[in-house]
Amino acid sequence: MTTPEIHSPRSGPGILRTALRRNVRAMVWGTVLMGLYQAGETAFPIALGLIVDHTMRDRSLGALGLSVAALAVIITTVSLSWRFGMRVLQKANTTEAHRWRVRVAACGLQPVARDVDLKSGEVLTIATEDADQTADIIEVVPLLISSLVAVLVAAVALGLADVRLGLLVIFGTVVILSVLSVMSKRIGASTREQQARVARAGAKVADLITGLRPLHGFGGNHAAFRSYREVSTVARRQAVTVARVSGVYAGTALALNAVLAAAVTLTAGWLAFGGGITIGELVMAVGLAQFIMEPLKQFSEMPKYVMVARASAERMALVLAAPPVTTPGTGRPAPGGGLEVDHVRYGSLRKLKFTVPAGGFVAIAAYQPRVAADLASVLAVNVPPAAYEGVVRLSGQEIADLSIESVREHLLVNPYDGEIFAGTLRTNIDPSGTSRTVAAAVEASLLTDVVALHREGLDYAVRDRGANLSGGQRQRLSLARALAADSDVLVLHDPTTAVDAVTEQLIARNIAELRRGRTTLVLTSSPPLLDTADRVLVLDEGTVTAEGTHRTLLASDADYCRAVAR
Repeated sequence: MTTPEIHSPRSGPGILRTALRRNVRAMVWGTVLMGLYQAGETAFPIALGLIVDHTMRDRSLGALGLSVAALAVIITTVSLSWRFGMRVLQKANTTEAHRWRVRVAACGLQPVARDVDLKSGEVLTIATEDADQTADIIEVVPLLISSLVAVLVAAVALGLADVRLGLLVIFGTVVILSVLSVMSKRIGASTREQQARVARAGAKVADLITGLRPLHGFGGNHAAFRSYREVSTVARRQAVTVARVSGVYAGTALALNAVLAAAVTLTAGWLAFGGGITIGELVMAVGLAQFIMEPLKQFSEMPKYVMVARASAERMALVLAAPPVTTPGTGRPAPGGGLEVDHVRYGSLRKLKFTVPAGGFVAIAAYQPRVAADLASVLAVNVPPAAYEGVVRLSGQEIADLSIESVREHLLVNPYDGEIFAGTLRTNIDPSGTSRTVAAAVEASLLTDVVALHREGLDYAVRDRGANLSGGQRQRLSLARALAADSDVLVLHDPTTAVDAVTEQLIARNIAELRRGRTTLVLTSSPPLLDTADRVLVLDEGTVTAEGTHRTLLASDADYCRAVAR
């Protein structure tokens, strides 16, 4: 069952507090069980010392049997408490990491983008590695407390034998933690920098993989590789720095722990030689001196893990606490309406004004590709309404006054580079599994040959980014997905640039037939699509310079003829 969110954390420490607060029960049980484990480990050398003293006084088989039974109980307690304690903590850790991954993914997938200066590859790293490292705090705190329990039990046991031994353990522990706490701050700063550099390297390689085909096309793959290598080298150097600092930290911790264990052992030997403690107490002290190194090592490593968890939590806060790029309205457009662009100025658009009436099929021929790209961005609400002059209306209502969800339901802008996902043809065409027009969309986009080519049909497996499909097949698959959505208003951006002329002619007719009575806008230089449209608008330098049917413009406008004739 999913635990409800306690609050929306706005900072790294806030994220850690939230993680700790909603896992209190698991952490309490984990602390109790791991405390039993550490207490049992500590009890073992204590029991050995008592057994030695008792056996030297009473050398009976009954006493020996009782001693063996006591040791068996301690060993069983140690084994079971460790097993179930780690099970409780790791389950809570895994569950908490899942919650944060979902939270980060939900922020990244919101209809309104977050105003955060991170690339998609960096967000991916935050949603995976940083979420896992943040959730580690669930294990760190119980292990920290249980290690403290072990050190205190050992100090008390040694203090009962001789107060000087107990004070030595307490003083030594304070000194060790003081030294290591200073070093852990350096690790935290280095780790934050490493995480940022690794995330940037991941974002770089993700961008390169996305653009691998065009890079190969114009021979830019070698330059791109060199660029990635530079970013990765910087990340590697930072990782080496973190490893060096962590190595010094671990070495210092081990050395200090060994010094304390040696000091306890030598002090106990000196006391036993002078008759200050018994032989059994000497055995106990030597055993505890060896045992105490493990909880001390664990105890001394906890500050480092806390700093790493905090660094990861602060990176997650970059995503979770980022404000939305825009605050959408709450209205909903009337179904079956048209689309109006009223004096929009943005990028290369210059006071652009036009209307696509309800049920109309309009094509736009932009002489400059950048103009079409800017218009598509504005219509797709990738650009906040406050970022441009003028207004865009959907069914007569300004987009700024509508909820982003309702805009997405009524207006679909299909980009020219529509992403293809790993899955099947069917899941790419109909991700939600609710479309009733999948078959018609497949027919209209002429994806039928791809479906017929494979025995699985629409269930044919598609690799990530459509790696097992040709460029034309990927484009037709993207077009089929846009048509299957059957939205009130559909905007297509260069939907047929990767298909041959014959296929393009058929697709143009099919789109017009399938979208008859539905509002459709196509940004294209394709003659078949332009010819199929009810009206063509010519955009030059961001403004409408001519309009009419495709054939009328061909006969009357020489510039248009040169731009679209093939």
